[in-house]
Amino acid sequence: MPPAQSDAATVKSAERAVRILEALAASPEKLTLSELHEELGYPRSSLHALVRTLRELKWVEADDSGSSFGVGPHALLSGTAYLDRDPALPYAHEALEDLRAAIGYTVHFARRDDAYVLYLASRESRDAVRVVSRVGRRLPAHLTALGQALLAELTTTEVDAVLPGELESRTAHTVTDRADLHEELTRTRDRGWALEREQGTEGVACVSAAVHYRIPATDALSCSMPVAAATEEEIERVAAAVVVHSAALASTLRRHGIR
Repeated sequence: MPPAQSDAATVKSAERAVRILEALAASPEKLTLSELHEELGYPRSSLHALVRTLRELKWVEADDSGSSFGVGPHALLSGTAYLDRDPALPYAHEALEDLRAAIGYTVHFARRDDAYVLYLASRESRDAVRVVSRVGRRLPAHLTALGQALLAELTTTEVDAVLPGELESRTAHTVTDRADLHEELTRTRDRGWALEREQGTEGVACVSAAVHYRIPATDALSCSMPVAAATEEEIERVAAAVVVHSAALASTLRRHGIR
């Protein structure tokens, strides 16, 4: 095989390996080779070879039957390294502790990843009955307050370029009409914070504000609360606290030269 063709095949294999890992990471359950083939469309022969290689390298692990696959321990090592090396995170952890103390609800710190938001840190409310960490999870930006706060940092043209053609729906309240989403982003820009009610999770409302230490902002703080508690007065109280702590975090990051 000529060198150019060999290089192209290597690049294609690397991309496919990454797509396999992404598909396995996004699935709540382990996937079979047939399910991976259906989702990714790769030839079964190359798919089998790539999964076998990833399994040998411990990036993928199989169930007891050896027929279904999920991400392996080395994927965790890679993700942890990202968190350990992020210079903003230590300061974000402090900001989350202060914000939770001020409002009492569950709080998050996340970063926009194209059309998604990636959760980098969370602090559950102290009276949470069930604690499920969102750290490392990725959700569509358009249906989270975090994502809407960060999409609002972009122009309308930039938002349309970032988002997929069809907006995913998670609940009956998810905004999937692009015009309606742009109206919501305009409201977010005007008031300086985002609000969503049950768009991502039934029974949960969320308020978020961008952390302006980069242009455009890539990170945001948010607060999640039971929708029953999200009265107009409570939303205003929480939003004021989220905005203040987001601004304080941005100031701290800029002061320490973090960009």
